[in-house]
Amino acid sequence: MQEFVYYSDRELDFPLPENILVTTQLSTASTSEYIVSNSKNVYGEIIADEIDFYVNNSQDSIADKIKNIAKLYEINAIRFDMAQDIAYSQEVSKELLLICTKEQKEAFLKAMVPDEFHLLHVTPDVVKSISGHIGNLTVVVNDTFKDATLNISQIVWYDQEEIATKQSGTFDPLESSLDDVLATIRTNISNYEYKKFIVYDENICQYHGRFEKTCGKCAEVCPSVAIETDDDVKHLLFSHIDCHGCGGCISVCPSGALDYASLGRESIYEIADCYSGHTPLIIPQKMAIKNLNIALKEKVLPLAIEGEKFLHEGTLLTMLQESGSQVIFYSDFLSKGTKDSISILNNIYQKRYSMDAIIVAMNLKELEKALEEVEFVNGSRFKTNEIEMRKREIFSNRLKHIVGDFDLGEVQTGEHIHYAQVKVNEANCTLCLSCVGACNVDALVANIDDNTLRINPSICTACGFCEVVCPEKDCLTIEEDVIKLNPNWFKESILAKDTLFACVECGKEFATTKAIEKIAAVMSPLFAKDPIKERTLYCCETCKPKIMMTSYMENKDLYKTPGEM
Repeated sequence: MQEFVYYSDRELDFPLPENILVTTQLSTASTSEYIVSNSKNVYGEIIADEIDFYVNNSQDSIADKIKNIAKLYEINAIRFDMAQDIAYSQEVSKELLLICTKEQKEAFLKAMVPDEFHLLHVTPDVVKSISGHIGNLTVVVNDTFKDATLNISQIVWYDQEEIATKQSGTFDPLESSLDDVLATIRTNISNYEYKKFIVYDENICQYHGRFEKTCGKCAEVCPSVAIETDDDVKHLLFSHIDCHGCGGCISVCPSGALDYASLGRESIYEIADCYSGHTPLIIPQKMAIKNLNIALKEKVLPLAIEGEKFLHEGTLLTMLQESGSQVIFYSDFLSKGTKDSISILNNIYQKRYSMDAIIVAMNLKELEKALEEVEFVNGSRFKTNEIEMRKREIFSNRLKHIVGDFDLGEVQTGEHIHYAQVKVNEANCTLCLSCVGACNVDALVANIDDNTLRINPSICTACGFCEVVCPEKDCLTIEEDVIKLNPNWFKESILAKDTLFACVECGKEFATTKAIEKIAAVMSPLFAKDPIKERTLYCCETCKPKIMMTSYMENKDLYKTPGEM
């Protein structure tokens, strides 16, 4: 099976590798299915518009063009092989709710084919709530002083209000046109497909299952109802059918519990290797790369991405270091997480290399300037194995290379991306290790060899759950929103240390000295008249019942009630 096809109605001025079928005849190309195609005229699992963009605009030599076109096919093959964006379909009936004025209703009826929809009409003022998703929408309306529930599949709402903007299946003719909306709802009835854009690992989620809310940033930035929080049980609720695929949740997720299904961290790691010695030009799908006409100077290679908001400090630093170049990001919008990530990286690169890491271009004029100014960063190229690393571990490992033996000061993190330094007042710490149990990213660990509590600040997510669970007063605090650019930031440092206490009966070490002393200080006054009970405070779990039982057997008469005497 031929995996790659290049179709054009005019012949190329140079040959392509044998694994790419080059044709000017649609009849030849359309007889097979391909993994990667450069044109919507020929079916491919992936349509790579960036290939023609590169062919038409690059100033690379012919020899380099041939190699780089092959790279672009390879990049998309990696994307296809590693993608986890499962496709689903949803049944959509002809039940349609029209929300508008009487005049707008008349215009809609004239535009539609008679009886093509099972149409209901209400005016905007009676709509109270909308829930569900396309194919299964519930609308509550006020009908003559009582509520009525309408079950429909799609909604057309002229000048729709905010309550209709988060569910899938609602359309506003004033945002596009009536013809466009009619075409869309007709297509949805015949075939509505959606993808799962998000991969989720609850084990490292900073919200899941905790008795106090310490995160939930993903739901806060979600523009739809694709992610919501159940604060009673601290679980995330996903509605993949309502997901826009923008990826904003991924860039603000502190631990990496969320990843982008179509282009995850591991995919970017594999793809980044193809950009070695090239400048990555990242272009989201919404920026219509196919229509771009702009000169690409030598060694600039495009990377087309689906969503525009999922890139974070880890994935961006991977592209930076594997390429050894500054990165251009061409987008007319920056998400909260990506914007903070770029700011963090630019501050770090300014301190180490005296230049920005990411050049953001928000329009064609800025893109032209960025393409003129972009350059390779001397000494920045770094290869490392990211396989099975978590989000913060990737960033820590790569940042460690930048810092080296230098002390570059510190970088303040932003409103949506948080790093932190955990601090412990050792005098008050009993090494109960509640904080270690609370940390699900292994930033806080206990070392049994020397009885220490340790922190690796470079992988701390700043969730603050360790502070919540700490039972001691004035013990654990967090210095928030800081990355310290010195070698110690990447090393485990000791927060507290203690000796082990030996059981006064058998000599077994069973707890820390501070923990025993704390319990004894509270309980000794209560046991002052019973030396045996007081001694149990210093016994292990095995000896404690033994000496209590021995004391009972030796002094049974003391435990008898008056009636038994």
